[in-house]
Amino acid sequence: MQVILVGLPGAGKGTQAERIQSEYGIPHISTGDMFRKAVASGSPLGLELKAYLDSGRLVPDETTIAVVRERLLESDAANGFLLDGFPRTLEQARALDAMLHELNRPLDVVLYIHVDPGVLKERLTGRRICKSCGATYHMVFQPPKVAGVCDKCGGELYQRADDTEEAVATRLEQFKQTAPLIEYYDQRGLLRQIDGEQPIDKVHADVVAALAPFKR
Repeated sequence: MQVILVGLPGAGKGTQAERIQSEYGIPHISTGDMFRKAVASGSPLGLELKAYLDSGRLVPDETTIAVVRERLLESDAANGFLLDGFPRTLEQARALDAMLHELNRPLDVVLYIHVDPGVLKERLTGRRICKSCGATYHMVFQPPKVAGVCDKCGGELYQRADDTEEAVATRLEQFKQTAPLIEYYDQRGLLRQIDGEQPIDKVHADVVAALAPFKR
């Protein structure tokens, strides 16, 4: 099953991706996670990426495409994948088409989780992440039992640099470059729109219904 997950930052893609990976046994390939791993390594590429991530700006297409291509060739992606955060531009989408054609692995479906931008700003600025296990919380909607401490592992919670009000505004503005992808995939009959403002379980039920025709 070859799936793409699209939506504004904070639309709930990460939550749904975790469930899809667990239920369907395909790897969740998040460019954001790969970029942050590179940043943590302190490599020259990591330092370059850090400047983009901290400001909320998009990483250049050439760099992103190279990272994703390398990831798709890993063994765990041989039987399918869930792409989250890629593609973000038409150039990236066309590059992905070329990659998948070369690998003889056509795209099955594009899930677009739609949420109003005003709702997303509140979601993102309240988000906190565990430094140890990566669990996600929200200061309003899903707070930890103890402030600043992860319920799952006891790790310290922090606010990502790209979740500050200034960076969030930039990220939402950047999505204008991604919006043409919706039309691109819709015209190809691949797009399935999901209402992301519903309760998480209802969103997931709609995701499962959209994926049902492609389950193998």
